[in-house]
This record gives sequence, C-alpha cells and structure tokens, in this order.
Amino acid sequence: MTLRSVFNAGELTAEFESSGVNQHFIPPIWRHVIQNPNCEWGDIQSLPSAAYGVLRTKFKPMTSSLHSAIDSSDEVTTKLLIKLQNGAFVEAVIMRYDTRLGKYAGKPRPGGPRSTLCISSQVGCKMGCKFCATGSMGFKNNLTSGEIVEQLVHASRITPIRNVVFMGMGEPLNNYNALVEAVRVMTRSPFQLSLRRITVSTVGIVHAINKLHNDLPGLNLAVSLHAPVQEIRCQIMPAARAFPLEKLMNALQVYQNNSKQKIFIEYIMLDGVNDEELHAHQLGKLLDTFEVVVNLIPFNPIGNMSQFRTSSDEKVLRFQKILRGSYNIRTTVRKQMGQDISGACGQLVVNVSGKRSPVSADVPTDIEDICI
Repeated sequence: MTLRSVFNAGELTAEFESSGVNQHFIPPIWRHVIQNPNCEWGDIQSLPSAAYGVLRTKFKPMTSSLHSAIDSSDEVTTKLLIKLQNGAFVEAVIMRYDTRLGKYAGKPRPGGPRSTLCISSQVGCKMGCKFCATGSMGFKNNLTSGEIVEQLVHASRITPIRNVVFMGMGEPLNNYNALVEAVRVMTRSPFQLSLRRITVSTVGIVHAINKLHNDLPGLNLAVSLHAPVQEIRCQIMPAARAFPLEKLMNALQVYQNNSKQKIFIEYIMLDGVNDEELHAHQLGKLLDTFEVVVNLIPFNPIGNMSQFRTSSDEKVLRFQKILRGSYNIRTTVRKQMGQDISGACGQLVVNVSGKRSPVSADVPTDIEDICI
C-alpha cells in the first residue's frame, strides 16, 4: 500500500478520528516534520499509542524529496526541482524581495526582505496556452494536497516564506479540492500564513470561481486574461473556448461583489498579438466596472518552440499609460526574475538536468506588494 503524505490534512484527520486520536496532536506532528523531514515516527514524543499506529501504517513524513535547488545569477531567485513519490517531478520557485527598494504612491515602502514561493498544483497542465512552456508537457496528474504543502515545507527549509502564489505548473482550479485543502493547511499552525498573502491564479475556470469565495474568503484571485476579446483569447489560450469571456467576466463580477476585494488581472504582452493601442482600449472598457490591478507581463521566450515575440518596452509602457490615463486602472509591469534558470513566468517545465539558459534576469515588481 502506498503511504500518504502526513500533510494530507483531510485523510490524516479522518484516520485520527476513526482511531480516537484528538486532532490537536496534528500541528505538533507537522511542526516536527518541518524541522526533521527525514524523521521516524517514533522520534516524535508524547503521542497517544493509537497515533503511532496510524502514522506507521498509513502515512510518511514526506512523500516528496528535493532533487535540486538552482540559484539564478540575480541571487534572489531559486528554482526547486521536487521529485514526487510516483517518480514525477514538479517545480517551485522562491523569489526574494526587499520592499525598501521600491516606492508605493511616491513613498518608501515599509518592511524589508521577504520571500514569495511560486507553487505548482499539477504535473503538467491541460490548458495548452501557446505561450507557456508548462502547457507543452501536457497534463500528467493532479497533486495531492500534501504534495502541494510539501513544496512549502521544502522551500521553508531554505528561507522563511511570507507569501505564496499558485502560479507554477498546472491550473489550480482544475485541482480544486486539493487546492482548498492545501491552502487551509497553510493558514493553520504551524505555517500560519495569512489568506491575504496567498494568491491563486487561474485561466478562468468559471464553475470553480463561483465557489472560491465561500471556501476561501480573503484569498487573492488572479486571472490570466491575456486578451481583451474572445477571438484573441481562443487563439492563444485554447481553454478559452470552454470558458467564454462574457461568462468569465460575469463570474468575476459576482465574485467581486461577494468578496469586496480587488482582482488581479495578468496580461502577457505578445508582440503584434495583444499589445496594440486598440487592445489597451478594449481591455480598459472590459474592466471599466471592476476594481482591478492589471499586471503586464513581458513574454518569456521558451526555446525554439514559440511562435511569439516579446513586446518592446515602448509598447508595454504605452499600453500601461492608456490603462492608467484613459481608464484610471492601476497597472504594473512585472519585470522578470529567474529567466536564466527557466524559473520566470511561463517557463516552468521539468528539466531534470538543471541546465541554465543564458538569459539575464531583471529586478522584479512583486504582485504581492499590492495585495493589501
């Protein structure tokens, strides 16, 4: 029988309940595993005998292992290659920031150094976005909630993690139940992350968006929109055919009315495809009734497989100026981190060799700076 991750909270809770073990023993078990990932269950002191029986026969402290951790030349990005129990690999990326280096509304930002972890929710992805390397892998399998949480455990042993973004491999809302359970674990002891510091990115799975606020109130929602009209979305994001733009925007309006939170709009800039002034005006009109922050993302090349080119800096800035000036939409430009280790947005695809591609990385604009 395959042993399960002890961070599979629902299964662990159910097994403890059926064996008469109090749930309050779960956080100290997790805390011990975080500090001692290679531990034996007998190393944990003062558990009821029934708890040891459940743990030894049903669960492993960690079902995944850290295969490699590759630092980028920018010295602020680390890509983790994590091997799962089934032999598959996923990637997660640690991004380090110092908020004192930037300004907000013309004033210095408070705080200091902190780290954001970009997490994967699936092995591969079935969405097939043509500008994304992960989509070229196809879909392999969903991660369990424990496998999602274990990415945070691996990263936390490298540096303290303040923020989590589900922007890695996979479509998080296509693995909905595991996502919700994993996020709930991350907000419990001993992790104790705030929901306000967790962001889930989706291409727009309408039926899941309709449930998200009730299940995870306070969570940040980011939507990979990438085009202001349905025709262009379908050209670059095949999944858009199943989730038409009109239905998506209606779902987002309901979500915002219920949550009272800003929605983050991710928009990858593709030269000659979606980056013209006309597209900026179309996007501004589409978002006119929403409280949003638009994050413009320069396209990251993905080897020789891509049919797209990166928009010029001039086009990106003109696009931003239109959204800000004509539509009063807060708009940021995401400058990239970790391109030299294929750890930037859209570049996550399993590379067991760990070889780097010679692309420089820039200072980032962190979406988490604008979540609160």
